[in-house]
Amino acid sequence: MILLASNSQQLLDQWREGVSSLSPVLCIRELNLLLREMQKRTPPVLLLDHDMLGVNSLTEMETLLQSSPKTKVIVSSLGISDEMEWQLFRLGIRGCCREPLPPAAIERMVQAVWQGELWMRRKLVGYMFEELATTTQEKRHIEHAVNNLLENLTRREYEIALLVGRGESNKGIARQLDIAERTVKAHLTEIFRKLAITDRIKLALLIKDTANLDHTDTHSHSS
Repeated sequence: MILLASNSQQLLDQWREGVSSLSPVLCIRELNLLLREMQKRTPPVLLLDHDMLGVNSLTEMETLLQSSPKTKVIVSSLGISDEMEWQLFRLGIRGCCREPLPPAAIERMVQAVWQGELWMRRKLVGYMFEELATTTQEKRHIEHAVNNLLENLTRREYEIALLVGRGESNKGIARQLDIAERTVKAHLTEIFRKLAITDRIKLALLIKDTANLDHTDTHSHSS
């Protein structure tokens, strides 16, 4: 079932005309009722009038998305800014329409989003690539910092850290490296001290964030 949500009956009627051939339709004119129906029905697609969200639109949108994570949300708004549109996509909406569409175009939009596509203006694609580039750069900085920390480990400590990152137990590590389990524990204590972390879960996460997880032979360490 496709949910259509707007305070405007005229808009709901226009949308219904466009999507009624795709699926049964439920029209909703109150935000509280929409939230309940989202939780109850988990619809595949919601076509939502942005004006219905009120002044706290980002907060209300986040609540809606959390209430039914599998629902693909399309927002319709004629007066939304580029920045607001991008914030909505960052929250998790899958489409945005900023101009009146005829029924046939509404059907194409809903069908495309339902099938997993994004309905996004070309200008917003630019925002997406800029953010991707920034995120990639930040990730590289983090990996560099983590690798610098790991350089402080001895080769044996690094081997043990890698095995922790792969989910091995102390007993499994001891067996693979042919050392006593108490020796593994002693090494882990020293690893935690050097990396300023408190447990093996944090160590595993830190190791998985590095680019060298599968390249033990190329990583240099003091003996």
